[in-house]
Amino acid sequence: MAILIKNGTILNPATSTNEVLDLLIEGDTISKMAPSITAADATVIDATGCYVAPGLIDMHVHFRDPGQTAKEDIETGSRAAAHGGYTTVCAMPNTNPVVDCPEVVKYVHDKAKQVGLCNVLQVGAMTHGMKGEELSDLEGMIEAGIPAMSEDGKSVMNTNLFREALRVAAAHHIPVLSHCEDINLVDGGVMNAGPKAEALGIRGISNAVENIIEARDIMVAEETGATLHLCHCSTKESVELIRDGKTKGIKVSGEVCPHHFTLCEDDIPSAADSNYKMNPPLRTAEDREALRRGLADGILEVISTDHAPHTAEEKSRDFTKAPFGIVGVETAAALTYTELVLGGYLTPMQMFAKMSYNPARILDIDRGDISVGKVADVVIFDPRETYEIHASDFHGKSRNMPYEGRPVQGTVVTTILAGKITYKR
Repeated sequence: MAILIKNGTILNPATSTNEVLDLLIEGDTISKMAPSITAADATVIDATGCYVAPGLIDMHVHFRDPGQTAKEDIETGSRAAAHGGYTTVCAMPNTNPVVDCPEVVKYVHDKAKQVGLCNVLQVGAMTHGMKGEELSDLEGMIEAGIPAMSEDGKSVMNTNLFREALRVAAAHHIPVLSHCEDINLVDGGVMNAGPKAEALGIRGISNAVENIIEARDIMVAEETGATLHLCHCSTKESVELIRDGKTKGIKVSGEVCPHHFTLCEDDIPSAADSNYKMNPPLRTAEDREALRRGLADGILEVISTDHAPHTAEEKSRDFTKAPFGIVGVETAAALTYTELVLGGYLTPMQMFAKMSYNPARILDIDRGDISVGKVADVVIFDPRETYEIHASDFHGKSRNMPYEGRPVQGTVVTTILAGKITYKR
């Protein structure tokens, strides 16, 4: 069946299109874009006042499947993603078992296709069991369809082994998604090191924990020619490290999560509220502003969520005992629009570039573009609606996030995956 989207403002970063147009979808493909389209028997969606943009792409989610499905699974994660406007996500490999072989890659891809709510691209672990001792079956997983490799949740601390993985990635033209954390410097820290941690009596994590590995990884990427993407950048220094790398012609990019450009350590109410506990931690207001500026000037090219579901029981523990991480796919678009677009850091076009077109370009996938002839992955976003975030409205399994009752503006009203409506408000 055809879908006709009428009167929406088309925002397509791939072609710099910013115009009120109709969009016709036939089958799984965008077949026409024009000022006025009529189509018999099409399902008509009136998008007056809304943005019509490429479906969002999240380079960094944890769907906990296989093995940790009390927190999330492919179906609930896909449903949450569709609610948030996402049509493609990259699932990190720190599951149980770890995604370090083609068989587990196939399990995730097959289950995602069966669910049919979101393209779930399974990322492969760099080392066997994520133990950092020997490389995984990288070539086998590449053949099975991984879009990238990562050790997310930790760094490969053996630099020689890390270099070998980057050589494989470079040879096969896939990016490395790097979690940057010097585990020896963490030293039991659970929040940002500084006056706030001292006041709460909690061990801190310094900026250097992240920055040292970022610098190392950029240097190894330069040596190997690999494409390096730095996950969840949280420090002011990370912006300058990426800027310097780009100046030298190194293939390096970076992402920021909404919690890092929205919140800072001053927002943590107490050591009892672990919904503010994530890794890397909420940094200073100065770091937050540097990240916003890095997004504004294009040094930081991607907005990802690091969607990290946990059970209510786990997150009921205090800061020292609860696991790191918050959910994010259902709040990212609204937070980005509210904090960065209305805040004057990004235009709406830049928002969708960082949430769709740029991720597609880095991953080298044919998505993030709603030109005629392209696959019809589309999000319709209403920038006018104001409301409060409430976890009770979420579609995923978990509710762990620090935004309860937070006012935002802008909401996803429809998500379309390959011509099929996967979410409609």
